[in-house]
Amino acid sequence: MRIKDLPYADPGVPDVRSGPRFLYWLGRRQRGGQLRALAWGMLNFGSLSALPYPVGVAVEAVSEGGDGAGRRLALAGLLLLALGAGIAVGDVMLHRTAVTNWITAAARIQQLLIRKSAELGSTLTRRVAAGEVVAVSTGDVEKIGWFVEALSRFMAAALTIVLVCAGLFFYEPHLALVVAIGVPVVALSVLPLLPPSVRRADVQREKAGRATELASDTVAGLRVLRGIGGEELFLGRYRAASQEVRGAAVRSARLWSLIAAVQVLVPGLLLIAVVWYGVRLAREGTVSVGELVTVYSMVTLLAWPMRHFEEIAMAYSFSRPSARRAARVLSLRRVTERGAGSTAGPGAGASGGGTAAKPAGAVPYAGPAELYDPLTGLQVPEGLLTAVVCGDPDAAGRLADRLGGHSPEHAGEPSVLLGTVALDGLPLADARRLVLVQDKDPVLLSGTLRELLDIPASGAVAPQAALDAAQCTDVLAALAQADPGPGTSGGDPLRTRITERGRSLSGGQRQRLALARSLVADPEVLVLDEPTSAVDAHTESRIAGGLAALRAGRTTVVLTSSPLLLDAADRVVLVLGDSVVAEGTHRELLAAEPRYRAVVTRETDEELNDLGTLREVEVRHEGAADGREGGTTGPAPVEATPGENTVRIEETA
Repeated sequence: MRIKDLPYADPGVPDVRSGPRFLYWLGRRQRGGQLRALAWGMLNFGSLSALPYPVGVAVEAVSEGGDGAGRRLALAGLLLLALGAGIAVGDVMLHRTAVTNWITAAARIQQLLIRKSAELGSTLTRRVAAGEVVAVSTGDVEKIGWFVEALSRFMAAALTIVLVCAGLFFYEPHLALVVAIGVPVVALSVLPLLPPSVRRADVQREKAGRATELASDTVAGLRVLRGIGGEELFLGRYRAASQEVRGAAVRSARLWSLIAAVQVLVPGLLLIAVVWYGVRLAREGTVSVGELVTVYSMVTLLAWPMRHFEEIAMAYSFSRPSARRAARVLSLRRVTERGAGSTAGPGAGASGGGTAAKPAGAVPYAGPAELYDPLTGLQVPEGLLTAVVCGDPDAAGRLADRLGGHSPEHAGEPSVLLGTVALDGLPLADARRLVLVQDKDPVLLSGTLRELLDIPASGAVAPQAALDAAQCTDVLAALAQADPGPGTSGGDPLRTRITERGRSLSGGQRQRLALARSLVADPEVLVLDEPTSAVDAHTESRIAGGLAALRAGRTTVVLTSSPLLLDAADRVVLVLGDSVVAEGTHRELLAAEPRYRAVVTRETDEELNDLGTLREVEVRHEGAADGREGGTTGPAPVEATPGENTVRIEETA
């Protein structure tokens, strides 16, 4: 795989059962690159390790003299020239190939993470912290890439050392024995220090992550902090977190400096042992001066390949937890096993209720645009604006995820049905085309407003119509003033750049632009989770009317407790305790369902009890008027005014 051929057409299906298995899978996918790195590494390290041999030949030729000394010197020079060329070419190509392996491995992992993020959507950050996802896609990818690159050089270094030690047994067996004993000691000397160093590095990474998260939160809420005068408080917290990071970094650096010292000390001790023993053998006449110089030089040069033993141990120690974190993110699944009854629902027929619906494959879905949730009993008819009121705001978020086809958090939960087909059994492209979920905290990417609205859409809703329905007039005016266009009236608002996550806009402006983006998409089913929680009542009222008019005849679900949106809905469903308990229009439920009033009007338990007592008096009064048992006086009918946050009850004598 060449860098210019990136990205991969198919990054593959990773083995995510564990961190080491993920690393092994990654290595298998790069067999070609690793073999090329091995070949170039053998050329580099082999040429480097063989340099002492022609040097020893030259020393012996000079010391012995004779008629053949000149020829031997010339041969030694040619060998040195050839080995120098081998070192130069091998070093360049090894570095090139190893870095290519690093980059392609990192690109593969990042493609897998992007694919997983696109598959899971907003539920990814509910299962894994957003900071951890960012850490996996940056720092962890770098550590895994380091291991892939180090593995390329390590294999070549290890094979070179084995061949050199084997050659020394034929060249000078006495000194070869010392080298064969000392090399494993040098290679393994640093291993006991690696586990504590990795633990200290993980502590530093964790503290740095918390400091980064604190800084990000501070920047995101800077406008609010300035409004309440909290800059110094958060600045003090960040200073404390930064000092903790500094302290952890210093403690980690101390251990790494000890590792670096060991990497210099132990090879030096081996070299001293070889020289000491070699000098004794030379005095005894067992070895010649040239042989001693050759062995000494080889041991000296072997220090470089042996460094790769420590590097691969360090790289693996760091990459293993990184691979474990990456495998954890990549192991998340959109589709989970569903229990019986996952296809049961209105319109499922007699066959529904046993097995999950099969994926539609390449055949586009052409059934009705209606949703049914077997878990709660919620049914969303086709072509209507359905408002859903949940007693628990967290339950509303979970319900929005389910309606969007995201995997349930617990295996065995039935899937939401689109018509008669399980939504999470549809091909992902079909599911995204048919159902769109807008979270209560939608994200605006950086770019111009035109780019923000340039999304896959049906083409039936023009951007300006969506902006009008979402009541973005003041937003467009503000963006026009920010655009340095010609004239005094401002520039083109569609050309104005929006900063990352829309931080240059207010919360209400961000929410309205996100709503306009969803309306432009014009999906078959649109699910909105609290789309007006950050706007004022007057704007909310206009948005309710614009939303109902623009989505007329299209299936729309709004999870909200706002009376203004509820009054604009065709039907309202009350969900309590993960089940539907009442449905009707807003006015009907407001007049007849105390639990609905408790959620929508924020009535207290005491007020509900008083209201229940008044209801009993009213029933007795009506019964007496009809000739049934009861009193002759009672309260007047309840006057419920839609759009208000109170219910007025007037009692007459």
